[in-house]
Amino acid sequence: MTDSQPLAAQAAQARHILETAPREALPMTYQQLAEALALRPPRTIQRVAQALETLMREDAAQGRPFIAALDVSQRGEELPAQGFFDLAVELGCFPTDPAQQTEAYWEELRQVMAQRD
Repeated sequence: MTDSQPLAAQAAQARHILETAPREALPMTYQQLAEALALRPPRTIQRVAQALETLMREDAAQGRPFIAALDVSQRGEELPAQGFFDLAVELGCFPTDPAQQTEAYWEELRQVMAQRD
């Protein structure tokens, strides 16, 4: 993959990586996905986030669990960045109450992992 590849192609490659990564390698961080996509600075994490948002929109339209749940922030909480939660709410897939969103994420992660098995 090259940095100049269109967003749709980056999203498709990100989906392939997340679908085929060994179970023990998941969830992976945004940085790990950027490296797997062979992205180079600047804005690598931003481009990963855009690809993941594309995947979330596709998954919501198809009624599938978010494969983007397999990608998390490095910040130690093993949760996606806030943008994941914001888009999940916007797409009508997560509760609007922030207090319920973490549990919704863990359920989403369980579903997407079960779908991979």
